[in-house]
Amino acid sequence: MAGAGAGDLPHARGVCRQCVRRRPARPARSAPAQRPMSILRNREGKMSNSKLLQVARAGAMAWTLATVAGSAAAENGETPRYGGALNIGSVYVTLSALSWDPYDWNWKVNHDTGFYFEQLIAGDLSKSRKNGGKHRFVADASLPSDGLRGELAESWEWEANPLALVFKLRRGIMWPEKPGVMKTREFVADDVVFSFNRLNTSPRKQADYFDFVDRVEARDRHTVVFHMKAFNAEWGARFGWGYNSAIVPKELVDAGPSNWKNATGTGPFQIAEFVQGGFQTYVKNPDYWDKERIGNTDYRLPFVDKVTYRTIKDTATQLTALRSGKLDILESVGWRSVDELKKSAPTLLWSKRLSTLGQYVALRVDSKPFDDIRVRRALNMAVNKDEIVAAYYGGNAEMLGFPMYTDWTGYYQPLAEMPPSVKQLFTYDPQKAKELLKDAGYPNGFTTKMQFCTCSPAHGDLAPMIAAYLEKIGVRIELQPMEYGAFLSAMTTRKNAPMYLMNKGHTNPTMTIRTNFVTGQLWNPSQWSDAAFDRKMADVYATRDEAERQRMLREMTVHMLDQAPYIWLPTAYLYAAWWPWVKNYDGELSVGAVRPGPIYARIWIDQELKRKMGF
Repeated sequence: MAGAGAGDLPHARGVCRQCVRRRPARPARSAPAQRPMSILRNREGKMSNSKLLQVARAGAMAWTLATVAGSAAAENGETPRYGGALNIGSVYVTLSALSWDPYDWNWKVNHDTGFYFEQLIAGDLSKSRKNGGKHRFVADASLPSDGLRGELAESWEWEANPLALVFKLRRGIMWPEKPGVMKTREFVADDVVFSFNRLNTSPRKQADYFDFVDRVEARDRHTVVFHMKAFNAEWGARFGWGYNSAIVPKELVDAGPSNWKNATGTGPFQIAEFVQGGFQTYVKNPDYWDKERIGNTDYRLPFVDKVTYRTIKDTATQLTALRSGKLDILESVGWRSVDELKKSAPTLLWSKRLSTLGQYVALRVDSKPFDDIRVRRALNMAVNKDEIVAAYYGGNAEMLGFPMYTDWTGYYQPLAEMPPSVKQLFTYDPQKAKELLKDAGYPNGFTTKMQFCTCSPAHGDLAPMIAAYLEKIGVRIELQPMEYGAFLSAMTTRKNAPMYLMNKGHTNPTMTIRTNFVTGQLWNPSQWSDAAFDRKMADVYATRDEAERQRMLREMTVHMLDQAPYIWLPTAYLYAAWWPWVKNYDGELSVGAVRPGPIYARIWIDQELKRKMGF
């Protein structure tokens, strides 16, 4: 759940998740006098040099003349090719690995270890859009109920009286030999029991996370039983395919799991090299068990020999690496860069998605003046969100993209379907805002403070813009830029300012509502507390019928939007770009909680096409 602006997980996931550079902290200041949109500036990198442009254009010509059908995907009859290397600027291209051990409960651990640590369940890429399905697999930590497959589990079913979830495990999956760590052996039920119990006893575990589980036992060598205290609708995200679901061998733990050199797993790749701040490289596991069906043929995975994450802090350098072919895929491209890339590298392929980070200004409802709903609604009406979408984001943003994510069919409701009272919060009306402040006892406005993180360039822009809008209705904001550590600590210790500008990951439909609005939650910066709402949330978790959960959560979302504990801000669109030689890929990002490893295992490289394009 991204917290304070950067992550997507129920732990310490902070604002810097997608940041590209840091700026030095600036002294606190009052709102600037300039008009809100006058501070806009282009933060994207410069266009490539002439040589790069010539290379790209030469490649485009070679592409056009020599391989008319070269970009055809697997479903158009291409035969997969083995070998080659895949170089990726990932969603977290600015960040190296933060942990190698799931015991740390770090939000990013699946992103870096999910190449070799597998889980009981994963997203079913056979149901992706590129394969004729309806799912895009771009959400950071949410999988659709009809888009799941067993990974280490072959099947699962519920038992009643007493309530239990029974997993039948795949047979014959092997832990590979790792010199100094373990001998090769079969993956068995005891591995699942060990991994769960270890996670459940971690001092860094999120409170109550596994409390609905009574115990886990191995019924036999290939059967695992999760005995439940009660049903929890989020069980899959908790121990099936989520942030804290990796299956780890005991031998690795004994050898030292925090050392990446000891790492091993049942997955399609094994880590081979890691340079902090530079790159991390994974090589093919030749004994990997899974296959990919293309046409009527099953192909052993993975296709490529090597995958490398490139850590690149600077946006301009990221774009240059993509243009020059040093990156095969760049998973996050800001909208300002898209037109230039399409001109300088016209054969790049593209996908567009809504950011999995929502953003807002949290208003502390446990203190004046934000304990008054009229004040909170006034501030929402005073911010010109249409102008932010049009001028700051160039139209590349969704007005209502949080707390529900637009891809969550049955859970998300567009703004057009919201009641008038919610629509009013997204309509610029400074006169109505002044009237509400007067009714609340603030005819001349008031002065308050707003914190934001210097690690987010966008928030460095948005904070003074928001302050300038609010100054027009008499609300004077003292801006307090903070470095990431201090900024995150302010929220987690509940010492954040009355206004707190942050990003937060959507995670999944239940978690997004619980973590933002249930009493006492760590990622509840407004300090919202409503006993009746908390009971409704508990009812959601106890409800087994998904359609009924969807109805309940839609109702709860409307209620919280209307209560305005946040100044709701637009959510930006992002793009992924890749070269045509990258096959069997359509911009998918995760098959679990920030876990792309199985996606990369299914990609192959058309090396002949790459050569013909001049790379």
